[in-house]
Amino acid sequence: MRRLVLGLVAASCLAVSAQPASSHSERGERRAAPPSVLHLVDKSRTIRLPGGRRVARPVTTYLWYPPAADGAGPWPLVVFGHGFATTPFRYLRLLRAWAAAGYLVAAPVFPLGNAHAPGGPDENDIVNQPRDMSFVISRLLDASAAPASPLHGLVDGARIAVAGQSDGAETAFATAYQRPWNDRRVQAALILSGAELGGHARVVSRAVPLLAVQGTADRINPPVYTFGLFHAVGRPKFLLLLRGAGHLGPYTEPGLRLAAVERVSIAFLDHYLGAGSLGAIGHAAAGFPRDTLTSEPYVRRHPRLP
Repeated sequence: MRRLVLGLVAASCLAVSAQPASSHSERGERRAAPPSVLHLVDKSRTIRLPGGRRVARPVTTYLWYPPAADGAGPWPLVVFGHGFATTPFRYLRLLRAWAAAGYLVAAPVFPLGNAHAPGGPDENDIVNQPRDMSFVISRLLDASAAPASPLHGLVDGARIAVAGQSDGAETAFATAYQRPWNDRRVQAALILSGAELGGHARVVSRAVPLLAVQGTADRINPPVYTFGLFHAVGRPKFLLLLRGAGHLGPYTEPGLRLAAVERVSIAFLDHYLGAGSLGAIGHAAAGFPRDTLTSEPYVRRHPRLP
């Protein structure tokens, strides 16, 4: 995981493409079903293809929606960043769990950091990924505000979180906290085995609620990096240490580690983007006595759940 800082520019252009879908009646009108993928292109920035040709920066984004029983929105938004040389689908169980809990989940494919990047993944491009996250937020808010869009009215612009794992966690942390990337629309951040992005980027002091999750046996992203970002930001903040857990498995493989991440992260989102109680965060962690939840403000861990 590299710590580099480069100058970046803001985003601007959109192209939306949806797979054919049925429509339903809403308020007497026919409305297309919302898309599962957005083929977004940021024309203000470019990537270099093998051979040297430059093209507009593609930021293809996959969407997972809350169940139909949760109504037709607007929903709080979670933008998730995948790790280096992976794709969002590696984290499918976690993303679906957030959607099932009532969140619209948007997962961009970083154009040069994903497993299928042209010429192979390039970790140096990580410094451009925070702008990808902000670009996705902007395009989704624009689509939600457009009456003709199938996403009209689905995004709650006052309830936005960023999340990510590994390099995606560095990306999310920079988007929430670090200049020059910090996006003031972000209201909460979930940093899964992450670190600060760049050795000289300043952490903004405003208090965006933080949930940091870290495996104690992670050799790719050692705990010291998560401890550093946890201490760098203000309250409110939470640190969930997964005893004996490694780097990727806690977020992708079924079992107690993934269950802990799902329950605690949903309780965190419910409190800071919804109506959930602060105590519910500690209550969620109590079901996993091997793991340690540190928090400011303090939340009590209730007895183990049945």
